[in-house]
Amino acid sequence: MSVACFGQRFPFRAISENREFIARYTMTLAWPVPDGSRRCRYSMIVGSCEGVRVSRRSRSRRQKRSGILKILAGALAVVLASALALSGAGVALGLGLANTWLEGLPDIDDPTVFSVAQTTKIYSADGVLLANLYLENRQVVELDQISPHLLHAVVAVEDERFYQHNGVDFPGIARALVTNFTTGRNEGASTLTQQYIRNTILADERFEISYRRKAREAVLAMELERKHSKDEILAMYINTVYYGEGAYGAEAAALTYFNKHASELTIAEAALLAGLPQAPGRLSPYDNPEDAVSRRQWVLSKMFEQGYITSEEYESAKVEGLSLQRSPELDEQGVYSAPYFVAHVKKLLQDEYGTSLVFKGGLTVYTTLDTTLQTYAESAVTGVLNLPEDPDAALVAIDPNTGYVKALVGGRNWETNKFNFATQARRQPGSSFKMFTLVTALEEGMPPSRKLDSSSPAVIATGGRPWKVGNAEGGGGRGYITLQQATVGSVNTAFARLIAELGAEKVVLTARRMGIESDIKPYLSITLGSQEVTPIEMASAFGTLAADGKHYPHTSITKIVDANGETIFEAAPEGEQVISHSIAYAATSILKGVISGGTATRANIGRPAAGKTGTTQDYRDAWFVGYTPQLVCSVWMGYTPERPMRNVHGRKVFGGTFPAPIWHDFMIKALADQPVLDFNPAPAPEYTWKSTWDVPTFAVPSIVGLSQDAAIAALLAAGFEHYEITSTFSDAVPAGLVAAQAPGPGETADPKQAVVTIAISTGPGPGLPVAPPPEPSTPTTTSP
Repeated sequence: MSVACFGQRFPFRAISENREFIARYTMTLAWPVPDGSRRCRYSMIVGSCEGVRVSRRSRSRRQKRSGILKILAGALAVVLASALALSGAGVALGLGLANTWLEGLPDIDDPTVFSVAQTTKIYSADGVLLANLYLENRQVVELDQISPHLLHAVVAVEDERFYQHNGVDFPGIARALVTNFTTGRNEGASTLTQQYIRNTILADERFEISYRRKAREAVLAMELERKHSKDEILAMYINTVYYGEGAYGAEAAALTYFNKHASELTIAEAALLAGLPQAPGRLSPYDNPEDAVSRRQWVLSKMFEQGYITSEEYESAKVEGLSLQRSPELDEQGVYSAPYFVAHVKKLLQDEYGTSLVFKGGLTVYTTLDTTLQTYAESAVTGVLNLPEDPDAALVAIDPNTGYVKALVGGRNWETNKFNFATQARRQPGSSFKMFTLVTALEEGMPPSRKLDSSSPAVIATGGRPWKVGNAEGGGGRGYITLQQATVGSVNTAFARLIAELGAEKVVLTARRMGIESDIKPYLSITLGSQEVTPIEMASAFGTLAADGKHYPHTSITKIVDANGETIFEAAPEGEQVISHSIAYAATSILKGVISGGTATRANIGRPAAGKTGTTQDYRDAWFVGYTPQLVCSVWMGYTPERPMRNVHGRKVFGGTFPAPIWHDFMIKALADQPVLDFNPAPAPEYTWKSTWDVPTFAVPSIVGLSQDAAIAALLAAGFEHYEITSTFSDAVPAGLVAAQAPGPGETADPKQAVVTIAISTGPGPGLPVAPPPEPSTPTTTSP
């Protein structure tokens, strides 16, 4: 084969040996003509060559045409790019290509165009790495954090003239042309700089097969070389390339294959990594160790040939065994601890910054989690609920004086159920919601000694169908009891009557001020926890009482630093006084009794603490939310899908039977190193109830045994205007007469508020014997 130029013919071998000739004079794209030769279609005049004619000696090499055409096409594109970069657009305009090929070329001075996906790291408050979030597992490091052996290996195998060319290797292009023609192989000639450009700034075009892309790539590569040093470009490339097994960049690759940092790689390890980008899937040492080692040996030979390693180092590295070890930090999900908390933080980040920045932006996220307390929390849940069939549970612990979430358990087993009950599950809080009614009553001027009617059932007039409320387990109540007694004993009927007096709207506003974020409606039944909230909301709201009436919104992230080291977010806890210190202390003083002698005695931890239990209808949810001056913690448990918890470890579930012991086990350990503190005292609120809400003194008349009409008349005569008619079986009271009443005879009640239940007998119930009618008496006859 020969090349004609200026009427002279040059042996192809001579041209291939004279790289300067190729670079200086001409690069062409040839096309076939009828006489079997190949004439130039486009000729790019760089020096003084005008025309090129390439003749083929034999048609037996047709199978090599594809490879030759590719390299010639690339050569044309590269030389065109060079001319454009070095001599302006004049020559290209002659070909009519410049305006289209370089249109919209990215600005190489814009640092964002070279951004690559980086791993976002999430840390606990005590510096433990909780998770890596990534689409591409990459950790960008500086050049001095990469082993020199890896730098040498990459240059030796990927671009041996890296330190001689200016971004485009013209001798390398010529060499690839000769190799492709003489051997039939398809050898490329892209430099490391070109590869970096292709994988970053022109990533959207990297699968485009065109002269335009090659020209744009070459122009940008040479421009990059003018703006950055060789070492800087090498570091950029090594942080970008894919090494297989999900690892992008040298640091992630070193951790993935050897559980060490990139700076710690041996010669053999560096050579293995340098050989992977050629075919990371096929050469994976985990799946194909033989081919991976074979490729490593070839890289070592290139390093030796180019003088990067000595003969002794070469021989030693060749026989080094393959010792693979994946870093434990690189599990499949990238989550290493506190998975439910990480899921919560991830959602917060995505909501604020979007998925792209979170998974590709290389953020460093510092959180509020205390890993020691997290361990205690997880142990407390699994220690009490230790059977496979046990219900799910959630626990949230918050520092009430900052709002910082210190521990969060969103379920019993992340592997089997990734739904986060701590932050996502909205469940009925039961009687734990009575705390908000208590606070509202105190704010309205009612003292803890305020008397409430606890008789059961309570039938509350609503303007429509009456609301009928009974006490837990059918308890009948104890007549009039104090507000404090009603709270400690969690008496439903007393609180139902109380919210009817206060108004549900006021209770809703109190709950929202204190930290409830869910959309709750002003229904009277909210005092018994009929509407749904999350455990994290309940912990946050109860924390308002622990913080003397200040509410600090629950916070899980303290600081976020971007990939450039700039702080883009930093938390600054600032509480808002949503209820007075006096009201908070009065409520806490009452709620202390829930633990010391009420429904949550199992939560007693031997130091000042307060809280409230909650159990929903049919035992579907159970709660305990308690607090000390230093820590507030909510515990919830229940099945999903919902079903009654009537037989957990052989007994029914109340807030005081399972959630309270979980709370106890966690708090005992969490506060072990904390001083024993009592709540900050405050003066009693100004109570005003005596002038308007005196205890009623009306006695309910006895109406048992009366007809319905007679019973109603007796109630009206005594001043009781509200009544409800029901029916009941009775084997003692004839049908049609009053068999029972509530409130009972002689009990006192407010005639303007109380609804008296009149239960009319329907006779004996099914299965009860019916008394036979009396036999007729035998008439006596008197003798005259």
